[in-house]
Amino acid sequence: MARTRFIQAINDALREEMERDEKVILFGEDVEASIFGDTRGLIDIFGSRRVRNTPISENTLTGMTVGTAASGYRVVLHLMFANFVYTGMDGIANQMARARLMSGGQIDLPITIIASYGGGRANAAQHSDTPFSAVMNVGGVHVVAPSNPADAKGLLKSAIRSNDPVIFFEPGGRGGEQGEVPDGEYLTPIGKAAVVREGTDLTLIGMGSTMRMTLEAADKLAESGIECEVVDVRTMAPLDEDTLCKAAERTGRVVIVDESRDRCSAASQISAILADKAFEHLKAPIKRVTTPNVSFPYAPASEKYLLPNTDKILAAATEIVRN
Repeated sequence: MARTRFIQAINDALREEMERDEKVILFGEDVEASIFGDTRGLIDIFGSRRVRNTPISENTLTGMTVGTAASGYRVVLHLMFANFVYTGMDGIANQMARARLMSGGQIDLPITIIASYGGGRANAAQHSDTPFSAVMNVGGVHVVAPSNPADAKGLLKSAIRSNDPVIFFEPGGRGGEQGEVPDGEYLTPIGKAAVVREGTDLTLIGMGSTMRMTLEAADKLAESGIECEVVDVRTMAPLDEDTLCKAAERTGRVVIVDESRDRCSAASQISAILADKAFEHLKAPIKRVTTPNVSFPYAPASEKYLLPNTDKILAAATEIVRN
């Protein structure tokens, strides 16, 4: 097991899967230059037939991805920023999510879309969203968001091998973070959450970029005698309802941390599931720590004010532990 940077774990997964299967191809915006570093060097290994830059035209890209996958390739499409999911939505929602049904099961679409999401980098309103719910609601696509290098590699490899479309959300600005990644063949199952810390007083549920602050909050709460169970959602669609409900049942108190805007967020969906299936075990209202229902400003101070953080988690946790 080696310590690997987040961005390198993604790069390793892409390289290994392209070596494993010559039908895996990569295209998208600046994949040759690799602005984020996650596709760096792949064109030198696999050449321009399998690694291709494309114009900045997301609706064309998602439609092209559907046709290429239907022709027998495993396609990895890099959209750069998650906001560009909106401009490519026709190919995602009307084509790749519907093709199997509308073809009577004749078409598989092994597609992986990589997109960097989230605020905190002063990228302004059109480059800072966390659009989990937009694609969770589509139906017919899987949605994953790793929080650490091991799951970044494992989930991406599982996504590329899947015969279903997968949206792989990459936490923006965290490429340099390091973590242990198992040696050899390593896959993280799609649709399975992870209990990363056990506790009896409070359940903290995080996902992707919010896991670091969620774990920091759990450490601080432990200092005051509050033992938290911490769950990493990992996959927003399909949700691991069983693990989430059992974690809520064990403590009776739940705080969900999600960088999405609050209205119709992933946190909102998880809250609804817990209220429906674990209600009799709850000792206090479910709390959500999310982003307000506004667009992200460019100004760093204003942006920081909107984002979830450790202090906001502590405030929500303290409020319900008192009940």
